[in-house]
Amino acid sequence: MAVNLVNGASAALNQQGGTNAVAITVLKKAIALQAQSAAQLLQTLPAPPAGKPPHLGNHLDTLA
Repeated sequence: MAVNLVNGASAALNQQGGTNAVAITVLKKAIALQAQSAAQLLQTLPAPPAGKPPHLGNHLDTLA
């Protein structure tokens, strides 16, 4: 779907007159689609393990 929006954006930019409004609308739709896809990907991430102490993994040992 995102490829179709990009093709639509390039076609809108090639037209004469009113291209700014069309290009902005297509860009907003593409950004909304990407935001929705990113939200879905974040929801699929597994929850962090519950048995790990909260202080582990917060600092990086640079002396090693």
